[in-house]
Amino acid sequence: MKVIDLNCDLGESFGAWKMGFDEEVMKYITSANVACGWHGGDPIVMSKTVQLALENKVSVGAHPGYPDLLGFGRRSLACTFDELKNYVIYQVGALDGFCKVHGMKMTHIKPHGRMYLDAFEKIDQAQAIAEAIVSYNPNLFYVAFAGVKGELMTKVAKEMKLKVVYEAFPDRAYTPEGDLVNRSQAGAVIKDPQEVAERALLIAKEHKVIAIDGTSIEIDAQTLCVHGDTPTAVDLVKTIREVLKKNGIDVIPMASFI
Repeated sequence: MKVIDLNCDLGESFGAWKMGFDEEVMKYITSANVACGWHGGDPIVMSKTVQLALENKVSVGAHPGYPDLLGFGRRSLACTFDELKNYVIYQVGALDGFCKVHGMKMTHIKPHGRMYLDAFEKIDQAQAIAEAIVSYNPNLFYVAFAGVKGELMTKVAKEMKLKVVYEAFPDRAYTPEGDLVNRSQAGAVIKDPQEVAERALLIAKEHKVIAIDGTSIEIDAQTLCVHGDTPTAVDLVKTIREVLKKNGIDVIPMASFI
C-alpha cells in the first residue's frame, strides 16, 4: 500500500482573534504545523493545539514565520542572516517547550508563508533556516517544497545533512514553472473538496500536479498540505482522506515512513 502524510497549518488564532477550524481539522490529518506566535498563535493557543494533537495522535511540527501579525507572515521582511536564524530558533524553542510539557516529541519544522517562499530563491534565507534547525535539533524533519522550485531548499538542507520531507499543495494552484500562483490572483486557492481531493490523489499516486495552463508537472511529495485558514478546510481534509483510502493510499504521519 502506498503511504503519504497529510499536514495542516494550525494554531493560528491569537488573543480574541479566531482563525481556522483546528478541532475539526485535527481529526483527519496526521501532522500539524503549529504557529509559534509571530505570524499567528499565542502561548494559550500553542498549548491547546499541542494538546489537541496529542488527543488525536497527530504529529507536531513548528511553523515559524516572520514577525508580522498584521500581515499574517505573508509579507517579506528584510532580515540579516543571524536575525533570521535566531528568529527560527526562538519560535521553534517556544513550541518545543509546550511539546515537552504535554509529553510530545516535536517531529518537524516547516517555515510559514513568505519565509517559506523566500527560501525558494534566496540562498541566505535557505541557509539561515537550515542552520537554525541544525543548531536546535538536527534530527527534526525539514519540510521543503517539492519540485523544481524547491531545489535550493533541498540542496542547502542536504548539504547540512538534514532529513527532508517534500511537500505539495493540492489546495493551491501551480504555475507552469512549478511555483504556487500568487494569492492575489483569482483561483490561487482551490476550495472545492472534490477537486482538491482529486489533485491530492494525482500527486500521491502519479507524482503529478496540473498547472493553471493545463500542463502536467512532475512532483514527488511525501506530505500534502491543506491550509487551515481556508473556509472549506474541514471538508478538504476529510474528502482527501476518503478519496486516498478508496484508491489504496494510506495516510500516516511522516515519521512513520521517512
